Amino acid sequence: MRAVVLVDNLTKNNLSPEWGLSFYLEYEGNKILLDTGASGRFLKNADAMGIDLAAIDCGVLSHAHYDHADGMGEFFLRNQKALFYLREGARENCYGKRWCFRKYIGIHRGFLKTYGERIRYVSGNCEILPGVTLIPHTTKDLEEIAKGVDLYVKEGGKLRPDSFAHEQSLVFDTEKGLVIFSSCSHAGADNIIREIEEAFPGKKLYAMLGGFHLYKSSKEEVRALAERIRRTGIRKIYTGHCTGEPAFAILKEELGGCAEQIYTGMEMEL
Repeated sequence: MRAVVLVDNLTKNNLSPEWGLSFYLEYEGNKILLDTGASGRFLKNADAMGIDLAAIDCGVLSHAHYDHADGMGEFFLRNQKALFYLREGARENCYGKRWCFRKYIGIHRGFLKTYGERIRYVSGNCEILPGVTLIPHTTKDLEEIAKGVDLYVKEGGKLRPDSFAHEQSLVFDTEKGLVIFSSCSHAGADNIIREIEEAFPGKKLYAMLGGFHLYKSSKEEVRALAERIRRTGIRKIYTGHCTGEPAFAILKEELGGCAEQIYTGMEMEL
């Protein structure tokens, strides 16, 4: 399969970066868009790389945060056919803490209603195409992780720690093994790898791609995660966005050639 990073925090070329993430994916003749970044920048980058997003067969939203969802409007204007798959827990209700304030960080308000005819909500393990499956979190007590990184959802007028019921992994069954896309990995990259192992018993793992949400983590926390990832036996990780460059440097130090930094415009054959 082929994967192209349409937008990420970093760039190594004349393509425009932003705090966000979007992947263009080709698999068994299907063209898939994972996330849309924080604006229409992913679309302009795709145009510059000669990628026709009007030809996308289906889209997936990894989770309900603005830096992955707010380009959806631009995508729906360009592409008139593709459905977008969201986890059933996705709402316009996500908040983060900044200093002493709670800031809205969710899907652009009104998008879910405006584009409702193009959105499909999924539950459980959902195969959207042959060999392409959406997997929810099964790790328990994720609210404790959310409290540690100040992520919340508003329900009934009150804020509570996020359970990440709106987050999902996109998994491809390839000749090399399972390839996991988890755009922010709020549940922890090692936990997500275990979730995929449980969902696909007997299948070998090959790679995990996405942000690991380590930009606020201490050096000790990153080193501990690196060791837990090593113990999973996964062969490759490609990470960026909310991982943060300092954290990636530690992952690279600990995991060596297993770890690669993604950037806007990067192309991979998996």
